[in-house]
Amino acid sequence: MDVQQLIKEQVGNNPVALYMKGTPQFPQCGFSATAVQILKACGVPEFFSVNVLENPEIRNGIKDFANWPTIPQLYVRGEFVGGSDIMREMYQDGELQKLLAGIAEKV
Repeated sequence: MDVQQLIKEQVGNNPVALYMKGTPQFPQCGFSATAVQILKACGVPEFFSVNVLENPEIRNGIKDFANWPTIPQLYVRGEFVGGSDIMREMYQDGELQKLLAGIAEKV
């Protein structure tokens, strides 16, 4: 399967998808750790995640997919949200909690 098609399916089939370095239990960079902490603070205890360090094709492909150069990348309900800085700003403004409302109970 084409890597772009795979990413499209992963993003489309999961209400919350985080492409990160490492895993939610063991993030491999500070930005990925921040992204996980923010999601947990928003009441999303479990979510789909991809460790881009394990798959160079996805690591490069995800950057093209959203036309966004950095990782982590968060997708909610199939839509690209942003990286950890955007997540932090949205969380501080209360926007991310609204975006994630209703998902925490379903995951």
